[in-house]
Amino acid sequence: MLAQAYFLFLEGDMDNAVMALGSVTGVRPEVAWGAAPWFGDARFLGAVSVEAFAEACLRTLDYGHDLDTDEMREWFAPWFHALDVVSERSPVPESLAAMARLPRACGRYELAFALCDRADAVEQVMWTAVARAATWRVVGDLGQAAAAFESALALEPANWSLYLDFADVRAEQGNFAAALGLVEQGLQHEPHEVSLRAAAAAYRASLTSSSDDLQALIALAPELANTSYRDLLINYACAGPGLPRSLVAEARRISSIALGSLGSCLG
Repeated sequence: MLAQAYFLFLEGDMDNAVMALGSVTGVRPEVAWGAAPWFGDARFLGAVSVEAFAEACLRTLDYGHDLDTDEMREWFAPWFHALDVVSERSPVPESLAAMARLPRACGRYELAFALCDRADAVEQVMWTAVARAATWRVVGDLGQAAAAFESALALEPANWSLYLDFADVRAEQGNFAAALGLVEQGLQHEPHEVSLRAAAAAYRASLTSSSDDLQALIALAPELANTSYRDLLINYACAGPGLPRSLVAEARRISSIALGSLGSCLG
């Protein structure tokens, strides 16, 4: 793949060259692939499309490696330079919002915010607001994250996933009443979405100690593909005071089973 990226560069196919390099980097980010001379070449930086570069940035994140270390920031320095050059040349808001995920994953929050600012200077779009919200959330400023999600919803008020993301921030702040209200608004747009239904049950159980809602969450749990999110909702729901111990134990077992299965696979 590395050789292919170089030959694509020699052929003038800059878009496929950068996407190939992004794929290699995603598999082995601990190697400074971006140090290849052609990656910082003016011919490359002047011709690669911002859309292809954004896709390459996403490919570097495909395998979920921890990039928030000093070593990783050093190895990704050529990527950060290219991000700056390409985004300034072609500030397409949607692409810049996608590109912001790479510096955010590396702990370069100021660069992630700078990309969002550059995108907003062209046009305010929902994806930029979401990128800004996600960055604030990683930084730990939930108030700023909530404000950014409000901006995103103002731009796309019928987007059910925004209501869920915003609700999760409110829940993280401990405001389950606000979280439930946001989820219920999301259900108005997508009443059959299982993650919305599960979140509604969890937040309602936390607020009202409703056995029926905890039972509903237990029933929905197998349909939630994201097991980390499922376990988080179970923890929220089981915190409701006065819930039957047997029902709480049943809900807790779902998380234990998932951990046990993972342990078996790893063993």
